[in-house]
Amino acid sequence: MLEVRLQPRAGDNSVAGFVDGRLRIRVTAAPVNNAANQRMIALLAKEFGVAKSRVRLLAGARKRDKRVVIEGPRRLPGWLPEGS
Repeated sequence: MLEVRLQPRAGDNSVAGFVDGRLRIRVTAAPVNNAANQRMIALLAKEFGVAKSRVRLLAGARKRDKRVVIEGPRRLPGWLPEGS
């Protein structure tokens, strides 16, 4: 499970590393009609090499702080700490 801090309306779509134990994700999408969450899911799916349907938002759908689970990741991104 990943603890995520989402920054909508950012200048780019990227993983900005860990801040205070949370993975900081920046997306250009606005937090309207679930667009920012969907962009975050697409970004995480690409990073972990899985389909978007394998990325589940467990909590925080309407907040910046979220809990996300990746089901059966095919690869582990370089930004992920060892042992995670």
